[in-house]
Amino acid sequence: MERRNNVTFFVLLGLTQNPKAQKALFVMFLLFYILTMVGNLLIVMTITISRTLGSPMYFFLASLSFMDAIYSSIFSPKLISDLFFGENIISFKFCMTQLFTGHFIGGSEVFLLLAMAYDRYVAICKPLHYLVIMRQWVCVVLLVLSWVGGFLHSVIQLSTIYGLPFCGPNVIDHFMCDMYPLLKLVCTDTYIIGLLVMANGGLICMTVFLLLLISYGVILRSLKNLSQEGRRRALSTCGSHITVVVLFFVPCIFMYARPVKTFPIDKSLSVFYTVITPMLNPLIYTLRNSEMTNAMKRLWRRKVLSCSK
Repeated sequence: MERRNNVTFFVLLGLTQNPKAQKALFVMFLLFYILTMVGNLLIVMTITISRTLGSPMYFFLASLSFMDAIYSSIFSPKLISDLFFGENIISFKFCMTQLFTGHFIGGSEVFLLLAMAYDRYVAICKPLHYLVIMRQWVCVVLLVLSWVGGFLHSVIQLSTIYGLPFCGPNVIDHFMCDMYPLLKLVCTDTYIIGLLVMANGGLICMTVFLLLLISYGVILRSLKNLSQEGRRRALSTCGSHITVVVLFFVPCIFMYARPVKTFPIDKSLSVFYTVITPMLNPLIYTLRNSEMTNAMKRLWRRKVLSCSK
């Protein structure tokens, strides 16, 4: 599609125009990004190396942490750089790249969380058939389907907006490129396009969230058939999953399951699901999971001993 466009770059207004606040936010978001990368990559490394974390649950958890590390890297470095240098300019191509990769990884996470819920359902409701149902190739297929689902979602989003005419204003009241702030700058009627964007993004979030609630409802109902120890472990694992699901989907639904309109709270919510949630996920999963913390301790001791020798 030929793109009718006079705009070659956008100006991002960012989170604040106050220089002192920008310095404080720079330090805070830099710390958040370091914690996000260290935490998520530590989980990936621990699960990859440890022999005791070979179950499908940890395969999906390592995949989620890998996605979180990529997802945070799509937005945080640009945000941190803009806060430090004060140059809030982004080229049209980089803007579209950020839009595509953000929705690609974010969409993949949506479907991966659904796969993780299915894994927990099989483990708790059909424990005797767990290893037969959740074989390695099944886990790989579910992961590939998650990536494919995110890719298709992102392609639709990008194709919806890429060919639209940007012929006037180029100032985005945001710290990143996203669908609704960009649609405000388009020089044509965006009502139908907005409905398509809402159907693609908001409908996916709401449908998957509803499926997740149903699946965890079935899981929690089946806990009465477990022993007290089994119930405690299942509640601990599902509690971590449910926490991550709520943190991810509530902002997602608010941001995309609505008509094309921007609100002042949008930037704060965007910070939450692009910066805060990827940082919290490793803490949520490791602090509530004794197998993970024990595996990390063993790897750390092994590393210390190897260094002392």
